Amino acid sequence: MPVTAVGKDPEALTMTLTAEFDASPTRVWELWADPRQLERWWGPPMYPATFTAHDLAPGSRSEYHMTGPTGDQPRGFWDILEADPPRRLAYRHGFAHDDGTPNPDLPGMTAHVTIESIDAGRTRMSIESGFPSAEAMERILAMGMQEGLAQAVGQIDAILAEGVAA
Repeated sequence: MPVTAVGKDPEALTMTLTAEFDASPTRVWELWADPRQLERWWGPPMYPATFTAHDLAPGSRSEYHMTGPTGDQPRGFWDILEADPPRRLAYRHGFAHDDGTPNPDLPGMTAHVTIESIDAGRTRMSIESGFPSAEAMERILAMGMQEGLAQAVGQIDAILAEGVAA
């Protein structure tokens, strides 16, 4: 499993997942930039994602839904705040109604992805999720975010083992 650590800091209102891969930073970035590759790992195995819009340019929005084992389709979006390929991505992550409009009843969060070379051919990726309040952090974690994100990132090694971009 590529996930090496998951840490929660309730005072800073953050959760950080760290993973390491036998791939270059550019190859790991492609897993975020290409929506067809992103669909293969974003979301836990029982909730695969489908991206209906995807653009990592600052000011853009990516939209997706996950399909659960009973056919339910929770929706979400990313408002892209920063993209510095292949090193950094920042976005505001929100939940959406069935029609794709933002759902203000569920708390959003920000994510800061850092991708860095750690030695020859290896890359470390960290995803820091920031929450607007302690209550929001508790609510999102209670929904299974920590486990789901670890399971999702755990799918990346299989994609990388296939070789070049799929």
